[in-house]
Amino acid sequence: MSVCHFSKSRYCACIQCPKILWLREHLPEDEFDESVINQTVLDTGNDVGDLAMGLFGDFTEVPYSEHLSDMIPATQKLIDEGVKNICEASFAYNGCFCSVDILRNLGNKKVELYEVKSSTEVKWIYEHDISYQYYVLTKLGYTVKKACIVHINSEYVRHGKLELDKLFTIVDLTKTAKSNLQEVEKNIKKFRKYLKSETEPECEIGGQCSDPYKCGYFMHCAVDLPESDEPTVWDIAGLRTSEKQKLYEEGHITFKQLYDSDVLKGKYLQQVEVELLNLPPQIEKKQIKSFLKTLSFPIYFLDFETFNPAIPLYDNSRPYQQIVFQYSLHYIEKKGGKLKHKEYLAYSGSDPRRQIAEQLCADIPVDVCTTAYNMGFEKGKIRDLAELYPDLHDHLMNIHDNINDIMIPFQKRWYYTKEMQGSYSIKYVLPALFADEPSLNYENLEGVHNGQEASDTFLAMQKMNEKELAEWREHLLRYCELDTLAMVKVLEKLREAVK
Repeated sequence: MSVCHFSKSRYCACIQCPKILWLREHLPEDEFDESVINQTVLDTGNDVGDLAMGLFGDFTEVPYSEHLSDMIPATQKLIDEGVKNICEASFAYNGCFCSVDILRNLGNKKVELYEVKSSTEVKWIYEHDISYQYYVLTKLGYTVKKACIVHINSEYVRHGKLELDKLFTIVDLTKTAKSNLQEVEKNIKKFRKYLKSETEPECEIGGQCSDPYKCGYFMHCAVDLPESDEPTVWDIAGLRTSEKQKLYEEGHITFKQLYDSDVLKGKYLQQVEVELLNLPPQIEKKQIKSFLKTLSFPIYFLDFETFNPAIPLYDNSRPYQQIVFQYSLHYIEKKGGKLKHKEYLAYSGSDPRRQIAEQLCADIPVDVCTTAYNMGFEKGKIRDLAELYPDLHDHLMNIHDNINDIMIPFQKRWYYTKEMQGSYSIKYVLPALFADEPSLNYENLEGVHNGQEASDTFLAMQKMNEKELAEWREHLLRYCELDTLAMVKVLEKLREAVK
């Protein structure tokens, strides 16, 4: 049976929870929640892996084949020919298959293993990944001189051509892999026995459902959860997963059970109480009035969109640095004045930051009240721009120092409704306050509905034709515009609440 065969990914899935693999083999595909799969992360991993192939100079890549067994003789041929650096080198031992991202062939069956990851640190699951590869090659008679994880160096700053030796950090886990040799063998035997079960194994939900990766079978395994739409402990916003797990194991599962048992306090209790008892909006007028006094005319509403490529594309940028490529700006010049709008969207393919910084200074005067929703984000990006462009520093920092946060009344729960479901994100607050206004619903937008889609779209623009580019630029502009219009409408609602 195929369940008895392993690859790196299948072995690591079993390390997280062997039931993941059992369900993958036995359940229909539609039982799996595909929303847990982040295609952007997968694409990033592929891009980083491709770039890392040149880390040690010239290399030869083993051609991918759907029949993985075809890659094994192709690898052996390259080894026999004395090729020094082989990427996707493939091996199998007793039903255990692995492709090594980078194999350094030292001759006489001596090798070094390098597993490439797009993260900026060594996660615990990576030790199992490299240990599995060490096991397979050792069992095949190879002497593994090094077994290493290669990950992104988050401190690297690009200046000119990419320097792979500085972009990547190599962490030697040879001792770990060697010490895990017997454990890997025991695990494979244990997992094979587990996977041969004809009936579904019992396994209570727990930390393994989300660490290190979210499991698409969570709802299948959460058999104790109510079949109705009744909210449960897993729906409490902001509560740590470990705390949710503890409450779940104690039998405090539904909102009613949580409320009756009096195990929650503060904002967590408020969410449960407001939703369970269907309470009216919770509004603290005194606090909101004090907040509104911090705002003045002219007032500007600012929102940035960013993307964060793992591989730095521009000089003076770091891996995963958030690069501003777009902003929307609504503004009202005086009390009772007309709402106006400005916007800027860079073209993909070149560094957008200078253009963004210059236009921002042109659009926002000094010493005016600017607002953002979750201002820490916008302020951080402005600081980055000010540091990068000294000639614009004073103007940018003046904008920075005069930013106010529209999010505060919702973060502090001075204005709270059951529809917010414990969240103060604008994506929850806006529909909660304007449920009957389709124009304020992100789901009604075309093409781009959230920040991740905006980031993905901007990256994808480099490969679009002229017609596609015009269409998707419009989608980006309308999405970002709604973000600042949302702030305008939310502020109006706050003012209405204290009249």
